[in-house]
Amino acid sequence: MNNYLLKKGLFVLPTPAGAYYCVSTPDPTIARIMLRAMMNGESSHRLAMETLTSWSHADEEETIETLLKSQTMGWIEGFEVRQPAPEGILEDLLPNLLPKLSGSGKAILADEQGFSICSLGFSTDTAINLSAISADIASMHERRRNILHDKLEFWTSAWALVDAAGNSQVGFWPIYIGKHRFVLIIGGVPHLNQPGLTQLIWALNKRYGSLGG
Repeated sequence: MNNYLLKKGLFVLPTPAGAYYCVSTPDPTIARIMLRAMMNGESSHRLAMETLTSWSHADEEETIETLLKSQTMGWIEGFEVRQPAPEGILEDLLPNLLPKLSGSGKAILADEQGFSICSLGFSTDTAINLSAISADIASMHERRRNILHDKLEFWTSAWALVDAAGNSQVGFWPIYIGKHRFVLIIGGVPHLNQPGLTQLIWALNKRYGSLGG
């Protein structure tokens, strides 16, 4: 307990990096389960050992180790006051959240079937095609995930279409919430290190997730 980097009693939430880490693959590590649980409910939770162990489903020692690792990796942050969850239905939240994640204001959230849930900045035809492509890319990644991660040690789940200079023109980021898979599609330079990413994943977790999912 003396090794906490966060003060006991703060209200904790994943950082944007932590929020994406916990949904970037379906592998249920203790860290991912704990980070997801922080976004369960209508507001942030106070840091307490009883709460942490109930989230992690592990003993106190392993829970503390996971917490310290998450802090070292920059996956969690603490607040003096309770933070509210995104208010309103998902369809109303997405038009405000998605553009903040792209330098060009172009972003799409697509479902597992390749249909656009919400699209901003792209033409209708482009959004339809990119959403369909995202499902193919995500399915291909899942088939090759063990090779990419275990044999080649490429830990990212994201894919991109790049120009001759290596700059991303369109990027595809899978998001796993419970049994559901989504793909965040961003045109131009991604701005993922924004509170809006945590808010997006929190909103998706409220709608589709559960602690057991």
